[in-house]
Amino acid sequence: MNLDRAVLAFAGVVVLIGLTLGYYVSPYWLLLPAFAGLNLLQASFTGFCPAAMIFKMFGVKEGCAFK
Repeated sequence: MNLDRAVLAFAGVVVLIGLTLGYYVSPYWLLLPAFAGLNLLQASFTGFCPAAMIFKMFGVKEGCAFK
């Protein structure tokens, strides 16, 4: 798995967890998937993604989007 796929998989997990917690626990948890979506949007324009930096520190090999 390269860095791009790891970031997308992590974002998907965050969205699903946020939706699940928003449904069962509190609607305030819906802010979590909103934050993940905003982060993906800004990363698409700037190329800066904190999750990509963390995955890179763990040794995930680079993809073509985040270098």
